[in-house]
Amino acid sequence: MFKDLNPILHSQLRLAVISLLISVKEAEFTFLKEKTNATAGNLSVQIQKLKEAGYIDVIKQFKDNYPQTICKITPQGVNAFSEYVKSLQTYLGQK
Repeated sequence: MFKDLNPILHSQLRLAVISLLISVKEAEFTFLKEKTNATAGNLSVQIQKLKEAGYIDVIKQFKDNYPQTICKITPQGVNAFSEYVKSLQTYLGQK
């Protein structure tokens, strides 16, 4: 039967962020903002939700006197994404 889809990852922007991080492992906030075409405010909120779920780690630091935010996918995030994809496959009849 159909599996429930993870509500954290079912949001379009959160899914986009996780999908990007799956391929690059870590990324700066500006990279994620550029790739997703999201506003800084919306992206910040969605990153916080992913962080609270334990799917990403967020590192805030300074680089050349400018604030820098780096997002890294966690093993829990990789597992959640994998399960989400498996759940979607049940909807496509691919078990």
